[in-house]
Amino acid sequence: MAHGHSHGGCSCGEEHSDAPERGLEYGLYQRIDLDKMQCLNESREGSGRSVFRAWEERGDRSKFVESDDDEELLFNIPFKNIPQMSFDDTRREADQVFSLNIDVAGELEYPTKISRFSNVSHLSIHVSKNFGAEKTKIYYIGLRGEWAEAHRHEVTICNYEAAANPTDHNVKQTTLQTHFIS
Repeated sequence: MAHGHSHGGCSCGEEHSDAPERGLEYGLYQRIDLDKMQCLNESREGSGRSVFRAWEERGDRSKFVESDDDEELLFNIPFKNIPQMSFDDTRREADQVFSLNIDVAGELEYPTKISRFSNVSHLSIHVSKNFGAEKTKIYYIGLRGEWAEAHRHEVTICNYEAAANPTDHNVKQTTLQTHFIS
């Protein structure tokens, strides 16, 4: 049973195992459109893509992204084509802010506000500072959740006839008969 603090693993207060199913929970990296993914302020172009990978590969220290000019990194992760965030946009209030801990094993989890991340098709992650170094180096970012294909409903233009217009309907004229009931 969980007791609210961490012993080098998850700090979310829930019990977890390292069973293969845990890797399946972190499968959202497979849905990222890597050709459209951006990492701003990366020192080596394209290296930001390498940190989104399988849970089982989180310990691979040969793949990483390092910041260039300062400690900031900004990931724009599209799951479909949506406009990109810039450093100018980081002044706006974030949907959620995390206070990160050093995690050499790549096992810490940060619980999200589920209501803020339902039906996400684009995610921006802004790393604004680190633990005092001039540059930030990240080896792994795991994205946990469920993926569902977006269903887009196109606008359909319909004309509805509220009352019939007699000139629109070719009807043979019939002899009018009148019946009286007394």
